[in-house]
Amino acid sequence: MPKNPSRRKPTGWDAVAAWYDGWMGKGGSHHHQKLAIPALIQLLDPQPNERVLDVGCGQGVLAPHIAKGGADYTGVDVSPKLLNFARKYHGEHGRFLQGDAARLHDVSFIKAEFFDAVTYLLSLQDMDPLDDVLRSGAWALKPGGRLVMLLTHPAFRVPRQSGWGFDENRKLQYRRVDRYLTPLPVPMKQHPGKESGVTISFHRPISLYINTLAACGLLVDHMDEIPVADNPLKKNRTKPEKLADDEIPLFLAIRARKVQL
Repeated sequence: MPKNPSRRKPTGWDAVAAWYDGWMGKGGSHHHQKLAIPALIQLLDPQPNERVLDVGCGQGVLAPHIAKGGADYTGVDVSPKLLNFARKYHGEHGRFLQGDAARLHDVSFIKAEFFDAVTYLLSLQDMDPLDDVLRSGAWALKPGGRLVMLLTHPAFRVPRQSGWGFDENRKLQYRRVDRYLTPLPVPMKQHPGKESGVTISFHRPISLYINTLAACGLLVDHMDEIPVADNPLKKNRTKPEKLADDEIPLFLAIRARKVQL
């Protein structure tokens, strides 16, 4: 369980919910549909009658993919507005509960060692403190259960601290990274709209994720790095752009299992 629950306050996405839903919609963005969700499902491999907990579920885009294989889906999010979208879009695929990712023991229905799998689909990077969140997820997992996280790749996609460059002499597109090792909270403002608000993204090096998982009794058994093999946002890509998309991953997926004591 979280060691210092008093040191944090949960922050939701209510202030940007309408904008976010306009971008994500019922099924998620193109990158969700073509890359993130398939990669997470492949790593998770949900089985019939398993219980799966989706932490930071947002509009519930993962729910139909979990339910399709016969697993029991539960989504939890701190934002009531996003949960309203989730119930509207995917209420028939599972249950959606309001709660703090770092205090899952306070959420009705969620019990200790109750779930076969816990997932974080592009949500963990928006949660803090990391140790409290992962310890809470581990608490909800059965011994031997698996935790799967999918993130924008921390080594290459550092908010406001990385970007694309082009070497004219070598005719090579490259990824510039200004900072990596130091954890960094980054305010993220949504595109202009009727609502205004700021969310916080938390950059962390890969080692911090791995070591925090281990400290919570979760041992990594697989990791995938997912590139943009087909980029629909760029038409008529140049050879350097295609090479960069193929070689520099957009997402990182990690699976860890709860140690059976």
